[in-house]
Amino acid sequence: ADYITVNISSPNTPGLRDLQKKNTLRQLLESVLEENGKSLRRPPIVVKISPDLESQEIKEIAETALDLNINGLIATNTTIDRESSLRSDNKMEKGGLSGRPLTEKSTKVLRLLYQYTAGRIPIIGTGGVLTGEDAYQKIRSGASLVQIYSAFIYKGPYAALEINRSLSSLLKRDGYENIGEAVGVDVG
Repeated sequence: ADYITVNISSPNTPGLRDLQKKNTLRQLLESVLEENGKSLRRPPIVVKISPDLESQEIKEIAETALDLNINGLIATNTTIDRESSLRSDNKMEKGGLSGRPLTEKSTKVLRLLYQYTAGRIPIIGTGGVLTGEDAYQKIRSGASLVQIYSAFIYKGPYAALEINRSLSSLLKRDGYENIGEAVGVDVG
């Protein structure tokens, strides 16, 4: 594995999100880090969190990640919220909602994580990234990396190429030579 994700945020697994609570999370991550320390390769450990957390919970996760030297965070998994603007007949189905309805919510969590960690931990921004502008917004909000899924569903296998080209143009437009220069610039 290039990295190991400790996914404590899937809404589709009963009780899994309880692992996001401070003491439980610490115990889990200490065990994961101990086992990882025994492996020959020791891949980086990243923690994937929910977009449905309160600010204090996000802060506690950030503090725990810093305390334990976690290698990265992923903001975020799918949401269980169902906004009134959803139009599908299936809008009340149980499980995680992804794609465009998740974009703003996941970006808000991303910004908070970046603030609470002071940018000291790489954050992978995900959730509703369908365009280069979406990816750019994640980067400007604190993401060092961007992950896509829904874009592949709606745009096919060339989605990453299209997003990359657009992202390159946006960086040039704003005078950045590389993505690293833009990470977190919108976070106060």
